[in-house]
Amino acid sequence: MNIKVYVPRDATALSLGAGRVAAAIDREAQRRGLRVQLIRNGSRGLFWLEPLIEVATAEGRHAYGPVTVQDVPGLFDAGFLDGKAHPLHLGLTEEIKELKSQQRLTFARVGIIDPVSVDDYVAHGGYAGLKRALTLSPGEIVDAVTQSGLRGRGGAAFPTGIKWKTVLDQPPQQKYVTCNADEGDSGTFADRMLMEGDPLMLIEGMTIAGIAVGATQGYIYLRAEYPHAHRALIEAIAAARASGYLGSNILGSGKQFELDVRLGAGAYICGEETSMLESLEGKRGEVRVRPPLPAIKGLFGRPTIVNNVISLASVPVILAKGADFYKDFGTGKSRGTIPLQLAGNVKHGGLFERAFGLTLRELIYDYGVGSASGREIRAVQVGGPLGAYIPASQFDTAIDYEALSAIGALLGHGGVVVFDDTVDMAGMARYAMEFCAKESCGKCTPCRIGSTRGVELMDRVLANVDRERNLQLVEELCDTMLHGSLCGLGGMTPFPVQSALKYFPEDFRKTVQ
Repeated sequence: MNIKVYVPRDATALSLGAGRVAAAIDREAQRRGLRVQLIRNGSRGLFWLEPLIEVATAEGRHAYGPVTVQDVPGLFDAGFLDGKAHPLHLGLTEEIKELKSQQRLTFARVGIIDPVSVDDYVAHGGYAGLKRALTLSPGEIVDAVTQSGLRGRGGAAFPTGIKWKTVLDQPPQQKYVTCNADEGDSGTFADRMLMEGDPLMLIEGMTIAGIAVGATQGYIYLRAEYPHAHRALIEAIAAARASGYLGSNILGSGKQFELDVRLGAGAYICGEETSMLESLEGKRGEVRVRPPLPAIKGLFGRPTIVNNVISLASVPVILAKGADFYKDFGTGKSRGTIPLQLAGNVKHGGLFERAFGLTLRELIYDYGVGSASGREIRAVQVGGPLGAYIPASQFDTAIDYEALSAIGALLGHGGVVVFDDTVDMAGMARYAMEFCAKESCGKCTPCRIGSTRGVELMDRVLANVDRERNLQLVEELCDTMLHGSLCGLGGMTPFPVQSALKYFPEDFRKTVQ
């Protein structure tokens, strides 16, 4: 009987040597005449332990990490294939504190299954949502998503059920389901981890969406910088089609849904839904003026669902276990769970899925264990490069849409980047303007010109050239961009600038050396 050894194929684990470790385990097993079945799973999201190697035993999976190539012979000598003690032994994987305290719904299978095996996916509860959806009417599927309280996880937090209902209500015609997998925010990696670790979850969610609104074609718009996710998606789509979960007659139901992957070309603006649709059509990635909404006139002028990876991957759980089950997680108008991604100057970075309501302090210190530098944490940026900077005095804020909005911040895609007390917040405010200037599609003047003028103003402020007057101009410029931009790029660039000015004014008035 082969002993199952799990070594992640996730990009983070690979960057830390997981591929070399897997090869070393295979070589050592062959040298010793041992039968080992290597399974390349997704990452558990505990990045400080990667490469995290797991061994299946009668009592459960034992974890070892972080493992290097040099550790492999010693692991075999210690009897790691039987879960025996070793300095890198972490015990049973499910008992690791930072994993055990999570509430994994969307990431329930990530790190557990072979990402591209339909049999493994089904054995762990996969496709239960689709099978239930096939017994319901389109309206009943949409109602379940609406009643669950699911909101868009890509940043806008728009109720998913309302978006689907709008597409469903359009007259019968060619309709589309599109997944925005152009995950370009700094400090975010949830989409990538899910596509690499459980791509069938996304495929199932998109298939349910297609059946719900009468769409027969889906597209995953994937950033070109995710080659490992691309390979996993291609393999998983082929496996799903071969097993009857995609195609012209899904599970013999007569329902049809096809799915393809399209690669972006590196434009941050294509994270905005209408720019993504333009790119999918083969045009320059540029924001469309709305109305009409994509739900009415989207891809190729047809009614289109546009949802983020995590939004769509949340749907199978809702259909399989019911809207009430999902809604029981969370707080207020923020229902369900959110995969939080912790990065930057933090000791334990990674992905932690919790119900809404966890505080920033709990995330940073209970999971992140403070700064990597050992210095005091001064601020975090939540929601990507366009998110507000939140000072330490507000770390007791709950992580939910309304609580963050109340302090002038936004949750975005759930990325949290940590900064210690050496950070120059004036420099970070300048970076926000520079980022917008480089990534603007150029469609509207407040974003295209405003961000360029913003960089110039910040340079004058930092050089102490008529500083107070230029700071006032920065505030006025932010107001113009906030209210005059066509999309969130120009409209949200003021958030990091204004929050840095509000909470860290001393950094803008330093003496020039």
